[in-house]
Amino acid sequence: MLQVIESIGPAVQRRPAPLPSPRPLAAEAWLPPATPLPMPRQSLREGELARVRPATSPARVGWRRAAVVGSTAVLTAAASLGMTQVLRIGGLSLLDLILLGLFVALFAWIALSAVTAFAGFCVLLSRRRNPLGLSADGPLPRLRTRTALLMPTYHEDPARVLAGLQAVYESVAATGQLDAFDFFVLSDSRRPEVVAAEVEQFRALRERLGAEGRLFYRCRSDNRGRKAGNIGDWVQRFGGAYPQFLILDADSVMSGQTLVRLAGAMEAHPGVGLLQTLPRVVNGNTLFARMQQFGGRVYGPVIGHGVAWWHGAESNYWGHNAMVRTEAFAAHCGLPELPGREPFGGHVLSHDFVEAALMRRAGWAVHLVPELGGSYEEGPPSLSDMMVRDRRWCQGNLQHMKVVGSAGLHWVSRSHMLVGIGHYFTAPMWAMLMLVGLAIPLYHADLAWDGFQLAGFSPIEYWTRHDAERVAWLFAATMLVLFLPKILGFLAMLADPAERRGCGGAARAFAGVLIESVLAALMAPIVMFRQSRGVAEVLAGRDSGWEAQQRDDGSVPLSALVRSYGGITLFGAFMGLLSWAVSPGLALWMLPVVAGMVLSIPTVWLTSSRQAGQWLRRHRLLCIPEELQPPPVLRRAAELRARA
Repeated sequence: MLQVIESIGPAVQRRPAPLPSPRPLAAEAWLPPATPLPMPRQSLREGELARVRPATSPARVGWRRAAVVGSTAVLTAAASLGMTQVLRIGGLSLLDLILLGLFVALFAWIALSAVTAFAGFCVLLSRRRNPLGLSADGPLPRLRTRTALLMPTYHEDPARVLAGLQAVYESVAATGQLDAFDFFVLSDSRRPEVVAAEVEQFRALRERLGAEGRLFYRCRSDNRGRKAGNIGDWVQRFGGAYPQFLILDADSVMSGQTLVRLAGAMEAHPGVGLLQTLPRVVNGNTLFARMQQFGGRVYGPVIGHGVAWWHGAESNYWGHNAMVRTEAFAAHCGLPELPGREPFGGHVLSHDFVEAALMRRAGWAVHLVPELGGSYEEGPPSLSDMMVRDRRWCQGNLQHMKVVGSAGLHWVSRSHMLVGIGHYFTAPMWAMLMLVGLAIPLYHADLAWDGFQLAGFSPIEYWTRHDAERVAWLFAATMLVLFLPKILGFLAMLADPAERRGCGGAARAFAGVLIESVLAALMAPIVMFRQSRGVAEVLAGRDSGWEAQQRDDGSVPLSALVRSYGGITLFGAFMGLLSWAVSPGLALWMLPVVAGMVLSIPTVWLTSSRQAGQWLRRHRLLCIPEELQPPPVLRRAAELRARA
């Protein structure tokens, strides 16, 4: 199914001519002298993995990977054996084999996450030193080279974007090393009113900071390639003057100390091509946004440290809040056009995964550095906004089916793409698992109509009839593996006094875990339905488009909620009534999914509410340390955005 593509030569699809975009008056006066750097288009059919191992790769990374993969395989094999014992009682039918295949794949998926979290938990408790010597403490390095900070923007609120950039600028100035950094606002906006506002806000910021010769603005007249094309255009025009650059999203904020440490690490380790920080989600106002930031803060570190531990110098790239070596990026990250029509063809949407893979193919190290704080981003304010963003990621990740088989990629780089692809196929697989688990007892049951009911039909009773103890143990083990990352994240947070206080204390943090888990369970059927539909749309050839993202206000009118979630609500109610009409046992089996569907409108309405989010904040629930004691760069960004 995987397809290797040819990247040399013109694109095979016809693309519409780009629409003209207004250019600000004297825009070239806001740019430095051109320092061109060639960025050749890479071939995905030809290429070999560099034989030289990166100098910063951990000494025993092979054993680490063997431990993670082996532990995942052992857990999956044990669970699969238990499931086989349950299924073989009446002989293995075709439905049984389908169920077993789905169970093995899904259990392996959650087992890998659990093993990675356990590794990260051990790393956090042991306080293992970063292989690059990076930490949030200690004296700042003295920089010898210049770094460019790039902020791509597309139809964002210019006042809000530049307020965040001003906070970063001032934070860098506070380190005393402002002369080592230049700042670029790279606009892809097409609407004349947005471009005009960007020009006005940029001119005011430049004058306010006195940043002539250090703060620059460019609006592309041709925004093909989206964000990847935006960055590639900058590299080819100005990259020759900067040994490294860092990409900020429109909602990103990073402290000056973190930026200096990252640039210093690039200078100290010439074989490193990319350093990806672990951004912390902040500034959540709605209940949904607070869920996201709390979950990221409590559960994220164990996952982040775990993947950094076994990925080593073959880590991944997430497109922002990462320091990139310009030479390596220009030489090896010129992305090809994928053959065929959109959504699978055209420019690469999830470009970051591919860029990291190509960079590592050429021998450059790619590292995740979760130990380094001071890196922040904002999450979507509502489930609806998250699903819009998720639909675009779905198309980009499924597009990797054309890339994952490319020549010369490291197997860990391929695993990043496979995990991204698998993330979107797990939703329909969970749905199929539930339906096949219902079909098997229905097939074997001796059913007789009793009024409007099928007498004696209960999927739960069927699955526990022959070997209730084994089924109970299998269910408990699956739930433990599923929730282990949350459990370990909570325990790691408790072990750190500063983190524990920043999350409201042990009792409030535990309450936050319960709130987040219950709401996540209610939203799971909605996400499963939407992701399954998204996969079907991509496979059917429907493109996701490119729209501006909602950043702050998550409120959704009732009419919009009914339009978006009325169908899933009616479908859930129909399934609930139908299952109850068949038998109470079937209704109990369907309850977790039916409840999430039926309650979709009130769930999305509640979690999109700023009032609910602020009530929780006043009671220090779903709390993170950055709320109680905001670092200076976040405090300054909030102040500037409030003025804007």
